[in-house]
Amino acid sequence: MKIGLYFGTFNPIHIGHLIIANHMVEYSDLDQIWMVVTPHNPLKKKDTLLDDYQRLYLVNLATEEYPKIKPSDVEFKLPQPNYTVNTLAYLQDKFRQHDFSLIMGEDNLKSLHKWKNYEVILQNHDIYIYPRVSPEIENLELKNHSKIHIIDAPIVEISSTFIRENIKSKKNIQPLLPCKVWEYIDHNNFYRK
Repeated sequence: MKIGLYFGTFNPIHIGHLIIANHMVEYSDLDQIWMVVTPHNPLKKKDTLLDDYQRLYLVNLATEEYPKIKPSDVEFKLPQPNYTVNTLAYLQDKFRQHDFSLIMGEDNLKSLHKWKNYEVILQNHDIYIYPRVSPEIENLELKNHSKIHIIDAPIVEISSTFIRENIKSKKNIQPLLPCKVWEYIDHNNFYRK
């Protein structure tokens, strides 16, 4: 099975994440998307980042009606700090029957050359790129690499930061979140302080 790994803090997961994940699994050769919840880096200030397991639970709520999209806590079990190359090696070793690819926004493609062992990632894994509002992708050398697949996906301009800030400002952002995610956030008064 070909699995696309969509990494993120998902703080919180929103409909933009689901639109991208669903588009990738329906309009590419990927069989499943695993939403890999990135754990809190203990060296960074927490600020508004929900607990790892709260964010994982929100991803569970958001994806339960999407059989091809699964939550993953794989990085919770790995040494910190997490490097994508290490996560990929762990998954490839544990799930030898699967072929793992990365999903990332084109903004991440611009900095891929700065990632730890990015050459190893490119050698062994396909990377599916979804568009962001940015003209600079035209100038990237990596965009023509055989392992890079730029997917014609909808451009989604919703951010978790925008959602958190507007919850704090008491704005109605309910349409931007899956129903159960909104209910859980609202019930627990998340992001209000």
